[in-house]
Order: sequence, then structure tokens, then C-alpha cells
Amino acid sequence: MKRPKIAKKAMGSRFPKSFFWGYFVALLLISGVHIALLLGMQEAHFNDIIIVHVILAFWALVAGGLTLYTRIQVRKTYEIPMQRLAEATARIAKGDFSARVAPLNKKSDFDYLDVMIEDFNKMAEELGSIETLRVDFFSNVSHEIKTPIAVIQNAAEVLKRQDVNEVQRKENIDTITSAAKKLNTLITNILKLNKLENQSITPHVSSFDVCEQLVQSAILFENVWEEKGIEFEADIADERKKIVADEELMPLLWNNLLSNAFKFTEKGGTVSLREYSENGKIYVIVEDSGCGMDEQTTKHIFDKFYQGDTSHSTEGNGLGLALAMRVLQLSGGTISVESSPGVGTKFTVILNE
Repeated sequence: MKRPKIAKKAMGSRFPKSFFWGYFVALLLISGVHIALLLGMQEAHFNDIIIVHVILAFWALVAGGLTLYTRIQVRKTYEIPMQRLAEATARIAKGDFSARVAPLNKKSDFDYLDVMIEDFNKMAEELGSIETLRVDFFSNVSHEIKTPIAVIQNAAEVLKRQDVNEVQRKENIDTITSAAKKLNTLITNILKLNKLENQSITPHVSSFDVCEQLVQSAILFENVWEEKGIEFEADIADERKKIVADEELMPLLWNNLLSNAFKFTEKGGTVSLREYSENGKIYVIVEDSGCGMDEQTTKHIFDKFYQGDTSHSTEGNGLGLALAMRVLQLSGGTISVESSPGVGTKFTVILNE
């Protein structure tokens, strides 16, 4: 694997060649001073003991100076950056994912230690994002599970009363059944999403006819479009279009897209399903004339538990599109969305033939 361009600059030493050449020249000059000092004292007929002591003192100063300079350079070059990195690592280990380390050089002059620091900062940022998502996920799960449980509890309390008539009894039983189904769907989707994200489900890749699968998915919603008086338009090629993906996972994608289209389209509206191929790619488009979404909602529709239109919150749990996105990622496809409030929404899925 080729390393990024920035890593090519990172291969140089933190101690450049000029540093060692400086040492070399300095030692030569000091040797010259030593010789000049020795010859000068001999010309002046200094006592041999004095000459020895002067030479020793001179080299003690030289050794002390070079040692101190080397120590300063090592501390500035390695110790201080590594101490900062160690402190930031300790903060992250304690759960503070805001810890960052400032680079030592400008971006254009990065060396391998700068690259390591930059990678550390990226890691800290990713860990912070994951922690935020984890907290949000559990918060949302708790809320989503608590709601149907509260509904079931309230309905059960009503059924315990002696003055409940048959009509009320049936209504509360229906309420309990509906809430239980929603809770079951929620837990099932959470488990599926968890397995998909952790890849506990290994995609069983095979070649299959996507056109036939689209038709089968659309038929599941026949009662829905008939009950709401929605005009459903399907434009799917007659010839077989083969894709290589997991045949059992892909219906999760189509069913969620179609379910949302029918759910957010009012009575008398239109939902269309189109499929065509071009340049070795298969395009599947699900479009509706429903309520549409604003730009902010469009940005978050694939986030777990996000529900832009709260008026339909009782009909879902905000996990459908997150599941669809994960299935598509495992299948090597892409998805885009276009939407405008009051106009409708259009999802475009692109797969490889």
C-alpha cells in the first residue's frame, strides 16, 4: 500500500544533516583552539602542570557546553513533544476526547513526528465522535423503548379497572398490541443494525436479478397504495439485470425506501419506482410527491433514530434508513437524496452490474 504524500516528507530525521555537520565543524574548530592554546602556552614557557590544568579546564568547558547543547536539542526535539503526547493520551484514557497536541512545524514542513501527532489528533476526534454517537444512541434507544412500554403500561392500567366497557377494552388491547409490535420492530432493527455495523452478519454475495427483487418488494405495498389511493408508477426493465450483492440483505434497502415513500405521501399522491442501467451501473430511483424535507433534515436522514417529520413518528423508529445505508455500504453501492418541502423526495441508488 502506498503511503500518503505527506508521509514522504515524514521519512526524514528530526535531526537534519546540517546539525551533525555543525557538530563536525565545531569540533574541528575546537581542536584548532586546543592546538593554538597549547602552542601558545609552550611558547610562553608555562609550567607543564599549568598547561595540563588549562587544557583539562578547556576540554571540561567544551564537554559541558556540548553536553548542555545536546541536552537542550534532545529535549526540544523529542522529550517535550512526547511528554505533550503522553499527557494527551492520558487525558483520552480518562475519557477526555477533547485532548489535542499542536503540530511542531508548518504543514509544508511536517516530519514523521508531526504526522504521528496529526494522526493522534484525528484518532482523538474520531473517538470523540464515536463517544457522542454512543451516548446519543443509548439515549435514543432508552427513549424509544420507554415510549411503547409506557403506552402498554397505561393501557394495562385501564384494563384493570372494573368500569371498562367492551369497546374500551378492545381499544386498549389494540393499543397494547400495536405498541408491542413497535417495540418488537425496534429491538429487531437495533439487533440487525448492530450486527451489520459490527459485521457479525457476513454478506453472502451472489449474482441475482435485481429487477425481480424490486418487483417483489413493490408488491408488498400493494395494499398500502390502494388504501391511500396513491398512484404507483413502476418502470422496471423487462430483461434480467444481474448485480453481485447479498440477496437476503438487499430487500431491507428497497423495503425501507418504498415504505418511507408511501408513509410520507398523502392520499391521492404519487410514488414511482424506476430502474435503468448505464455505463455498467444500475440505477434504482424511488420518488414520491410527499411532504418533502428541508436541507437540515436531508443531512441527517441516515442518522440513527433521526426523524425529521415527527408527525409520522408513531409509524417508525428512525432506524430504517440507517439500516438501508449500512446494507448499501456492504454491497458497494451509493445513495443520494433530493428533496424539497411540499414537493417530494427522490432517492437514487447506484449499484455495480
